[in-house]
Amino acid sequence: MNAQPSTHQRIGAAVAAMGQGPLGEDGVRRHLVPLFSRVLARDAARAYLANHSLGRPLDTVEDDVREALGAWYASMGEAWGAWEAEMRAYRTRLAALLGAPRPDAVVPKSSAGQGLRAVLNALDGVPRVVATRGEFDSLDVILREYARRGRIVLAWVEPRADGRFDPADVIGAIGAQAELVVISQVMFQTGQLLPGIERIVAAAHEVGAKVLLDVYHSLGVLPVDVAALELDFAVGGAYKYLRGGPGACFLYVAPRHLDGALRTLDIGWFAKADRFRYERPDPPRFAEGGDAWLESTPPVLTAYQARAGQVFTLAVGVDRLRAYSLQRQRELVLALSQRGIAADGGAVDRGAFVVVQRDDAPQIAERMRAAGIDVDARGPWLRLCPDVLTTSGEIARAADVLAGCVR
Repeated sequence: MNAQPSTHQRIGAAVAAMGQGPLGEDGVRRHLVPLFSRVLARDAARAYLANHSLGRPLDTVEDDVREALGAWYASMGEAWGAWEAEMRAYRTRLAALLGAPRPDAVVPKSSAGQGLRAVLNALDGVPRVVATRGEFDSLDVILREYARRGRIVLAWVEPRADGRFDPADVIGAIGAQAELVVISQVMFQTGQLLPGIERIVAAAHEVGAKVLLDVYHSLGVLPVDVAALELDFAVGGAYKYLRGGPGACFLYVAPRHLDGALRTLDIGWFAKADRFRYERPDPPRFAEGGDAWLESTPPVLTAYQARAGQVFTLAVGVDRLRAYSLQRQRELVLALSQRGIAADGGAVDRGAFVVVQRDDAPQIAERMRAAGIDVDARGPWLRLCPDVLTTSGEIARAADVLAGCVR
């Protein structure tokens, strides 16, 4: 009896059959759509345009998780060999997607907020932190609470009148005393791609501050290069464009901070050198590099859960996914314009979703969902995100439904 093809084999064969040219709807339908048959069969009458929120999983996700469970059933404690190998593969694939110089610079986390806390808890005293008002709640809530308890001094950067953030305002807030700057590559409410990140990083480094970039709304659908940007830290996860579901997140720590001079309090026994020898020197002896930032017993299933989405994104290529995303966004913006609705999206200075700004955006989102179009709203911004699986027919139907809801 032949063994079932692995995730790598199934995805690799489909992408190879599609060829290496630009993505097109016909090629996607014939070669990539079969990789998503389960989620696409759930309700063919609905159009899913919430890919900026929860990404659609590949069929092989269940097989990958079963592999992790199979090692547990078959080997019990010896399953750690297979589990740790998959954790290393998880970090290696993320390093490739991030442009990280080495895999151990990627530290697995269960949330982006957990990564931020690890960074905050590596800074001594009461550091001065600069952040924008556009950070997602997972970071915003932590920053506010640290400030409320006197653990940090927090300086906010406000958006301009048009709702956009300007790098000059971030640089101005850094001043001469900032120690950490927290910014997003793509703003989660408006879809703005923050310009001038290189200038922000240079200004921060000039005064000795470090920069943490949230790439949750960019990784997997926009080219990201943490090394080229000279970032100190980055946080993100697989929930959205990497199609890996909740809990598969990470903290990137630049290799220059992995020489032991910078230590976080957010560690556990997996950060020890020779962790399974159970020695207890005082002070503890930590592992080399990024392993010294690990915590206690990790949730290994998330590494398997995220495998298919990572393999898919690397196989198809982020550049191709970005080009196709912009094409689909422009098609949606045009369809809305033809129905008298102004929308922002499809431009190189924006992320992967289209926004329509309306005071009643939450109510419009509810009406669209009731009509079979899955979208959402964040404040006054209605967000619609076509992905590689979205068809032209779904885009036209979404535009018709939105026009009807507005009327």
